Amino acid sequence: MSTPTRAPVNSHTEWDPLEEIIVGRLEGATFPSHHAVVACNIPPWAARLQGLAAGFRYPRVLVERAQQELDQFVALLQSLGITVRRPEAVDHKKRFGTPDWSSRGFCNTCPRDSMLVIGDEIIETPMAWPCRYFETHSYRPLLKDYFRRGARWTAAPKPQLTDELFEADFRPPAAGEPMRYILTEFEPVFDAADFVRAGRDLFVTRSNVTNGMGIAWLRRHLGPGYRIHEIESRCRTPMHIDTTFVLLAPGKVLLNPEYIDVDRLPQVLRTWDVLLAPEPDPISERLLKITSMCGKWLNMNVLMIDEKRVIAERHHTRMLRALESWGFEPIPCDLMHYAPFGGSFHCATLDIRRRGGLESYFD
Repeated sequence: MSTPTRAPVNSHTEWDPLEEIIVGRLEGATFPSHHAVVACNIPPWAARLQGLAAGFRYPRVLVERAQQELDQFVALLQSLGITVRRPEAVDHKKRFGTPDWSSRGFCNTCPRDSMLVIGDEIIETPMAWPCRYFETHSYRPLLKDYFRRGARWTAAPKPQLTDELFEADFRPPAAGEPMRYILTEFEPVFDAADFVRAGRDLFVTRSNVTNGMGIAWLRRHLGPGYRIHEIESRCRTPMHIDTTFVLLAPGKVLLNPEYIDVDRLPQVLRTWDVLLAPEPDPISERLLKITSMCGKWLNMNVLMIDEKRVIAERHHTRMLRALESWGFEPIPCDLMHYAPFGGSFHCATLDIRRRGGLESYFD
């Protein structure tokens, strides 16, 4: 292989100037297969409906509206001079399995979950949802292309996902009860979306898709050149950090005031500006309570283009005003109808190349 003249993969932070990104696809999406690890993150009434719909395609009315918004989002990124790459379309109704279980798929709308970019390395993550076991296969043409051009490509150990990984008869803790999770420490599992990056420091929330063993695996894999700090979330059904703790720029972090106790943040953040997310707008909050698997706080699910410019949902007017007041330049865009498929701008993307090197922002 010839020596590449430019690193195809290079991303150390959430805010360095964005040059290339992967955006997910909606084609072939099905409701996630019925499993306790899926149902535990949504209200009981929604879990019952999801169980009935599991394995069936999303209704066309949901897909078409979300697709329109996704196409506009891709066009916006391209108009900003950003290279956009896409995974292959997949028929997620196909059944697959291991010697221990079988499942149908889900969708490939959220590349942020299944792959973690650290510098010039892409790490395929060991996800806890059985229906997402082979999700990165739709990205393999892209991964092989990046590898051929010089990137590092790693896959964490594929989990067995047997009953030993999940707490039997699990129920989310009620308010006032000690925190508990559906995952045991049987094997390492984690979603990349439970991590955010600030150079040599990463921040993570333990959740119902990321266990302590998964955090330990990544810490050991990255070695002494990196530090991983755990963020304590008060969410009773935690899943993914990007509606809880969002790094916006050097010295600025956006927090969910419902989920985070500012007094319990890691000491390394003591010199940073802590920005509290405004309450979601009433209209979007009502819609997201019905349609979103990510809860009402998707107003925090923004995508940094650089240290100043940030893409945010057009309907979240309170967040747009807050970002302006904090010195950012928000770029409004529609992606509200993407919520039933797993999230918003941060979830729907995976930044592959940002202009910048590896630095320490906490001395």
